[in-house]
This record gives sequence, C-alpha cells and structure tokens, in this order.
Amino acid sequence: MSNLSIVFICLGVALLMLLAYASTRPSDFRVERRLRIAAPAERLWPLVSELRAFNRWNPYERKDPLIKGQYAGLAGGIGSRYMWESDKVGTGSLEITGLQPGRAVQMKLDFVKPFEAHNLAEFTLVQAADGATDVTWRMQGPANFLSKLIGVFIDMDKMVGRDFEDGLQNLRQLVEARA
Repeated sequence: MSNLSIVFICLGVALLMLLAYASTRPSDFRVERRLRIAAPAERLWPLVSELRAFNRWNPYERKDPLIKGQYAGLAGGIGSRYMWESDKVGTGSLEITGLQPGRAVQMKLDFVKPFEAHNLAEFTLVQAADGATDVTWRMQGPANFLSKLIGVFIDMDKMVGRDFEDGLQNLRQLVEARA
C-alpha cells in the first residue's frame, strides 16, 4: 500500500469520526442572555412588543444599514411580521406569536438564507423591587445535522449570545437616554 493510500484512509477515518461525533450533539439549542435595566417594565414594554420599535435596538439591523425590511400586520399585535433581506444578516422573517402585556413576547423566527432554520424567540420582563427590570432574550430551536456539525467548530451560544448582549445594551442605552 502506498503512502498516499494510507493518507487517504486516515483522512477518511478522521472524517467518519468527526461525523459520528457531530451526530451525538444535542438535537436542539438554546441561547439566553439577561440584563438589568434601570427602568420600569412599562417603559421597556413598547420597545420589545412592537417590531418597528424593536428594530431601533435590534443588533442585527445595526449590522447592515442597507437591510431591506418590510412590515405586515398590526403594529404590535399577535401576527405582526417583519421580513428582511440582507447580504450581511441573511433573509428571513420574525412574527409575534404571543403577548403577555408588560411581561413577555413570543416570536417565531424563520431564516431562509444563508441556511434554513425555524426557531422561537422570547423576551421576558421581570420588575425588580428597586424599580429596575430584568430583561431576558432567549432563542431556541432544533439543531439539524448541519447545525450539529458546525457546532463542533463554532460555539453558537457565544456567537449569538454576543449579539444578544449587544442588543440588550442597545436597549439599555435607548431607554436610559429617554429617562
């Protein structure tokens, strides 16, 4: 057997081991970040429950000033949607699916490009005794095999989590500037 054959066999075995390892990764994911903001929940609520207001602090909107967005449905009610196309943040849509006024907003997040994904996002507001509000941004969804394979090399929690942290800081700055 030639040295080249041995190299190809070793590469094939390494590839099979990588694919086998990726298949053992969790079948779903969850990213969550929290931030305490020095403002009452009623001041934050309009900024998380209405998509146009959300996009004022949304970190993904800020990543691409040329993003093409379109709104549909009521301004802040269940069923309101935002669809976008961007060379930098992909193509997809966000739809409000649930509202608990002053406390929580649930959204369906669908990506078309750069890859297809269907996730759930949620914002929760918990009023603290000192008048501040604990804001939580979470996203969860299924992890298909490609996601599992990418997850071997890229920590999605760190990558997406950084964006969530930036977004929550943007929200803090917006709310505290209004005070």
